[in-house]
Amino acid sequence: MCTGKCSKCIGIALFPLAACAIVSNILLYFPNGRVLQLSEITDLVWFFHGILGAGILVILPAFMMLGAGGAGCCANRCGRPWAGAESSMLLSVILTVLGFAGGLYCAVISSLGLIGGPLCDTGDGEYLYPFRNDTLRDSYLFNQTAWSICKEPENIVLWNIVLFSILLVIGMIEAILCFIQVINGVTGFIGGTCMRRRK
Repeated sequence: MCTGKCSKCIGIALFPLAACAIVSNILLYFPNGRVLQLSEITDLVWFFHGILGAGILVILPAFMMLGAGGAGCCANRCGRPWAGAESSMLLSVILTVLGFAGGLYCAVISSLGLIGGPLCDTGDGEYLYPFRNDTLRDSYLFNQTAWSICKEPENIVLWNIVLFSILLVIGMIEAILCFIQVINGVTGFIGGTCMRRRK
């Protein structure tokens, strides 16, 4: 496959993924649509893994990928006319590595969020993490009856599981796509040409 077209396809795929990650991360701040005090929001949400990791750090290389594929030149080393071959390709690879790191970061934090469970009120007015000491074998994820221990916010366990799962999947897909693009970029640089469309 043409490396330029491959870049463009990956760039197009990353935009909706990044947008979904940002929205999912924002929704974690409003469990069940409620506005809570800052101290009542699950701590891992403040790592901005969806907004920064799977969002901003992925959107930047996505723009670069669209630019690389937009010239219509197969395996083009030169990139944009205003940039040299080496600087353009180096910037593309660096941004894509950042995107890979952002997707991986999102996946790791989301995994920890799923394992640790949400911050919730267990009925005595005190917010705590009732599932943090569970082993993986006895995890609340596989015991839906244990979810009732969280009284407030309503449906907080399901809310966290769904959104952290979405972010986990998005982060993994983004990391895979960015890894493919790193290989694609290096391949395009090593075996690419420096020809414009008319040539």
